[in-house]
Parts: sequence; C-alpha cells; structure tokens
Amino acid sequence: MAVMTNSDALLVALRQINRAIDLHSKQLKKETGQTTPQLLILKALQKGGRLKPSVIAKSVHLSHATVTSIVDRLEKSKMLTREKSADDRRSVEIVLTDKGRECIENAPEMLQEDFLVSFSQLENWEQSLLISSVQRIASMMDADRLESAPILEIGEI
Repeated sequence: MAVMTNSDALLVALRQINRAIDLHSKQLKKETGQTTPQLLILKALQKGGRLKPSVIAKSVHLSHATVTSIVDRLEKSKMLTREKSADDRRSVEIVLTDKGRECIENAPEMLQEDFLVSFSQLENWEQSLLISSVQRIASMMDADRLESAPILEIGEI
C-alpha cells in the first residue's frame, strides 16, 4: 500500500472542499433559481442599497463585464432594475426589486449551515488561523489573481 504524501493529502482535501462547495452551489440554485454569483450581487444590493455596477464589482470580486452580464440576467428575471442616478444622470445605479429582496431574504446561507455553526464555535484565533491558511493556499496557487466571487462557483454564473 502506497503512503500518501503531504501533497497528495492536500490535493484530496482541496478536492473534497471543491466538491462540497459545488454541491452546495447546486442546492442554492435549486432552492432559489439563482447561481451563487447572482445571489452575491443581490446580497450586495440588499446591504448597500442603490449601487453603481463598479461598486458591486468591487464588493463581490468580479470584473465589471461579468457583473454587467449577471445584472442583465437578473434584470430580465425582475430581481433588480437599472435606474439613472439622481446625482449624475449619465450614470446608472442598480436597485433591488421586491422580487429580488424576497429571493435573498428566503435564500439559505451561502456557506453550508453545518460549516458556519462549527466555524462560529471556534475561538477567534482558530478562525483567523484557518482564514490565513486558506488565503495562503490561494496565494500559492496564484488564485488571488483570478476573478472570483467570495463564494466559489463551479459552472455557470
């Protein structure tokens, strides 16, 4: 029987995490009809109110073009609207509709509930250690240069 190396163990753990995120993302889509990046944009609007697309892009760590594409889809499904800014009529702000607000209020947590409960029960130093370790892994994989929302999404946006 072959002994598992540290890099093998790391790969297995990363694949398990990736699979868990993928399954939860599919569950979110099934329950809400929205993908994780779409829900992130709706949550950003719920938190920030009227927002310019560039502000949304920064808050969810996606490119302006990706946010525009997602906003197009959310507007078609009447989750949000585009309105002229009261301050500058040349600029557009994105506004959550009642349908979008209802969707996000009824949506389950973005991370698995069991994980959130377990994570919240850790001491602050343990939470910080885990966050910094995962951030270090992302950096070592050059993942910090990739466009990504705070929640990983496999497949469609």
